[in-house]
Amino acid sequence: MYTKKVLHLDSNHPLMVEELTLMGYTNIEDYTSSKEQIEERIDEYVGIIIRSRFKIDKQFLDRATNLRFIGRVGAGLENIDCEYASTKGIKLIAGPEGNRTAVGEHALGMLLSLMNKLNLVDQEIRNGIWIRENNRGVEIEGKTIGIIGYGNMGNAFAKRLQGFDCTVIFYDIREGLTNQYAKQVSLAELQAQADIISLHTPQTSETIDMINKEFINICKKPFWLVNTARGKSVNTKDLVDALQEGKIKGAALDVLEYEKSSFENMFSDQSLPEPMKYLIQAKNVLLSPHIAGWTVESKQKLAQTIIDKIRDL
Repeated sequence: MYTKKVLHLDSNHPLMVEELTLMGYTNIEDYTSSKEQIEERIDEYVGIIIRSRFKIDKQFLDRATNLRFIGRVGAGLENIDCEYASTKGIKLIAGPEGNRTAVGEHALGMLLSLMNKLNLVDQEIRNGIWIRENNRGVEIEGKTIGIIGYGNMGNAFAKRLQGFDCTVIFYDIREGLTNQYAKQVSLAELQAQADIISLHTPQTSETIDMINKEFINICKKPFWLVNTARGKSVNTKDLVDALQEGKIKGAALDVLEYEKSSFENMFSDQSLPEPMKYLIQAKNVLLSPHIAGWTVESKQKLAQTIIDKIRDL
């Protein structure tokens, strides 16, 4: 009898295994074997469920001779050789619908905290320091917020800006995306108008190192930067230079250029790059450990999104 086996490489919400079992799949959970060990038996499986444990490359896919689908429990597919997988007829499934609310709320929360110095004043109070005048915040009202990337995440952030009496614009390589939450503009227009820039792009060859010295210098105004997308989209050294020069007023970063590809640890070794040392000490920088899409609710929503898409295969 033919068995439909699915290999789970990262732990997820229990709903994932429960629902796939009801759909007739046999679920094998392996969270510890090396990539090389997995490759030796990957031909047994019709499906893989993964977050970011390792890269699924050409060699891995060549050994996965019976693979029909790969479910990535997250928004992006950059840890998979998508082009090569497609040539083999493997269906690639991501779940950006599952954590868009989490990302939109986190981006807004970081922005509000940064502009009102909440991270700084919280620590001051805990250390017995009570300063009011020098800790005046800055309001979102009346500002122009420029969103780069207007998919699930960009839309979710724009939606949550309604009611702040600000102007919301966005740039995206796709055309015709204007909706009730934001107006589509060219990248040049966004750079000319934005007081705040928030990134919501996938990691591609076009978005790596996108926010660099050249980009920053083209912007007409000093701006606040929010990045809940991918760390490699921002050149950290250029960001630090811009913070020191006042070209960027402050930065809220949920993702970092120096993250390992698994996203589970910050660095591949224990040394801190010099730009990172600056960010850690900077009072106008807010950091979080790649958790913008990481809520109690999104864990279940992501699982359900992947399940629904597998069911529709």
